[in-house]
Amino acid sequence: MEIFMDSVKVIGRIITILPFMLFITLYMGKRSIGELPVFDFLVILVLGAVVGADIADPNINHIHTIVAMIMIALLQKLIVYLKMKNRKLGKIMTFEPAVVIYNGQFLYEKMKKEKYAIDNILQMLRDKNVYNIEDVEIAIIEANGDLSVKMIPSKEGVTREDLKIEGETANFEIPIILDGEIQLDLLRWLNKNELWLEEMLAKRDITDVKTVFYGAYNRKGELFLSLKNGTNPDIPPIAH
Repeated sequence: MEIFMDSVKVIGRIITILPFMLFITLYMGKRSIGELPVFDFLVILVLGAVVGADIADPNINHIHTIVAMIMIALLQKLIVYLKMKNRKLGKIMTFEPAVVIYNGQFLYEKMKKEKYAIDNILQMLRDKNVYNIEDVEIAIIEANGDLSVKMIPSKEGVTREDLKIEGETANFEIPIILDGEIQLDLLRWLNKNELWLEEMLAKRDITDVKTVFYGAYNRKGELFLSLKNGTNPDIPPIAH
C-alpha cells in the first residue's frame, strides 16, 4: 500500500512540476535554451537536478522544490541583468570567442589553448559544408562552443547555379596528416606511400612530419599544409 501511495505521489508531482518547469524556463527566456553559455548551462543543470530529486523522492517537500525553482529563475534573471549592465562581469562569467583558422591556416596554439582537437574542428567544418581549409578566411569558436565560419570572398555569395554552370566533380580534401601523424590508410587509398609524402614535404623544405599540424590532398592533385609553428601576426581581435 505504501509503494502504491508513493507511486501516486510521484505521478502527481510529475503532473504538477513539469508545467511549472515549463513556465519557469519560458520566464528565463530563449537565451537560456538556445546559446547555453556557462552560467545558463549551470542554471539548467541545477534546475534539472532539483526537479529530478523532487520527482524521484516522495519524501521531499513539494513546496521546497517550488521555492527553489523560483529562486533559481530569479537569480538567473538577476545575473543576466548584471551582465548587461557590467560588461566586465559578463566576460568573467563566460568564455571568450577564439579564432582557430585564419587565412586558410589552423592556429595550433589557439586550438591547444581552447582544448579543441583537429578532429573536432574538421567535423564542425563539415557541419558547415566546408571541405577545403584554404577556402576559410576565418573560423571562430564562439562562447557557446559553436563554430562560426567566413569563407574567402571568391567562395561565398555566387553559386554555379547562379552562373548557369554545369557542376563538376566535388573537390574535397583527404586528410593525410593530422597533428603530425601520417594517416596511412588514407594515404594508401590515394595510391600513395610515405616516400611520396616525404618527397612532397621536402619540396616545401619540411624535413619532420611532426611539424605539420594538418596536411590534405585534394582531387586536383594539390597538397595543402598547415604547420604547427605557422604565424599569423595580423589575426583580428575577436570579443563579445
